[in-house]
Amino acid sequence: MKWRIEDTPERAAFRSEFIEWLSTVLPDGWVEAVENGDDEALGAIKKGWNWMGWTSVIGASGFGAPLWPREYGGLSGESWMQQITREELQRFRLPLFSINILGVGLAGPTIVEHGTDAQRARYLKKILTAEEVWCQLFSEPGSGSDLASVSTRAERDGDEWVVNGQKVWTSIGQFAQFGMLLARTDPSKPKHEGLSYFIVDMKSPGVEVRPLRQMTGSAEFNEVFFDNVRIPDENRVGEIGQGWRVARTTLMNERVTLSGLSIDPASMMGGVKKDPWSEWVGSFRDTSDPVIRQKIAQYYSVQELKEVTAFRALSARLRGDQPGPEGSVNKVMNAEFQQRRTSFAVNAAGPNGVAWVSGDQDAERRATAFLRARANTIEGGTSEVLRNQIAERILGLPRDVAVDKDVAWQEVVRN
Repeated sequence: MKWRIEDTPERAAFRSEFIEWLSTVLPDGWVEAVENGDDEALGAIKKGWNWMGWTSVIGASGFGAPLWPREYGGLSGESWMQQITREELQRFRLPLFSINILGVGLAGPTIVEHGTDAQRARYLKKILTAEEVWCQLFSEPGSGSDLASVSTRAERDGDEWVVNGQKVWTSIGQFAQFGMLLARTDPSKPKHEGLSYFIVDMKSPGVEVRPLRQMTGSAEFNEVFFDNVRIPDENRVGEIGQGWRVARTTLMNERVTLSGLSIDPASMMGGVKKDPWSEWVGSFRDTSDPVIRQKIAQYYSVQELKEVTAFRALSARLRGDQPGPEGSVNKVMNAEFQQRRTSFAVNAAGPNGVAWVSGDQDAERRATAFLRARANTIEGGTSEVLRNQIAERILGLPRDVAVDKDVAWQEVVRN
């Protein structure tokens, strides 16, 4: 990692404490192999290592979410603590993100800020250890870019809410125990004012999850149907009708989380070598072509610019600022960079970019990365919508005309 925060005596002590903890929980010789630059020894040590269980180990330590309150599994720390743990996780070839990334990155911060004490006590620690995996139930077939127009209904019935409707593009919904649900509770109010936010048990009667097959061959997204699903009122997060306010917290954290995702899934899982960039360049069979060399240099420059931009956002958080519109900048930049770079890799491979011998892992990874990157400018907020936010909230340009701003949701014409 080239961009590191400056160590003060306090930060240096925390860094040393974290490295000391790593040496006690990782297999013998792991830390020493990394510090000595012995990749061969590290490779031997990592064979058979259960990286799936790593989330439980770091999640129970406090280092998995340093900013969260100590009583709920964090360290009640500051932003620099989170950055230091990520720097050292990357250095020691460990997963940068929990397998429960939507729980830790989205649901957890939302519950910390808007949840009740009972909700924090019930859910947060199990989110960190991935004992309970979470998904996000926001987008709908008719409400993607205009999220506030969601039509899934939640109607009050005593101490419960009865939910009917459909969600789509729900990542890992088929594996999740709980979901973050945005639903309409008052159709007589304008779209932003008639929403409420719920925690839904994905195993509740009436919840049906249907995986969506992607062009990569995987099915990480799903459509989810709700047929008279009952949710206890104690699972409501925030006040009735304040769902948009709560959802904004989720969305801001989503953009920060997605802006940091690597182009290579292996880097998330700690499977890369010391220099991921060199490994990517090494995947090209011929780097003697001057055009290819020039393109690699261009992408390296953009990669550096991307890291600087992300580091500037980090510096703002170190000053105590909450995630804001800068997350939209980073998310747009990262998504489009991923698409351009994977397209270049396929083109540079020539015929091997579209046809290869069975078992050619480099070709398979290249093709999968190219296909998967097509979703980057859609998921977590489309680039078009995020550009509008950048224009309005950062550049101060006029807002788009909203003809339904003060109109009751039930009176708005929809297709």
